[in-house]
Amino acid sequence: MKSKEINISTRKRLEFVDITLQINEFVNDSGIEDGTVLIFTEHTTSGLTINENESGLISDMENILKKLVPEDRYEHDRIDNNADSHLRSLLLEHSLLLPVSDKKLQLGTWQRVFFVELDGPRSRNISVRVI
Repeated sequence: MKSKEINISTRKRLEFVDITLQINEFVNDSGIEDGTVLIFTEHTTSGLTINENESGLISDMENILKKLVPEDRYEHDRIDNNADSHLRSLLLEHSLLLPVSDKKLQLGTWQRVFFVELDGPRSRNISVRVI
């Protein structure tokens, strides 16, 4: 097993960050030919997902999160005004388990791994383990 922390600096409150190349680089450097990679976000106001990296689709994904959970007043906002970010995270994954084959992520043609910032801009940590 090989482990690594990946740090990401986000620029927007809601942002899809393609981390596929960083994950693939670590998987390749791990020396593990075939297995799995576990990707985990360490934050309650973020998420992970797999989808296509196409600008129109990314805009659509951002908009659907905003429509499903609008920036409104919620009970949690009395603490730190980011309840919408916590609620949006319910719609995403916090970890992904993906196959590794020939020292690479085994993804479909258009599939990319995204870190989803929901309360940025911030500095975030993602834990990655290749097994």
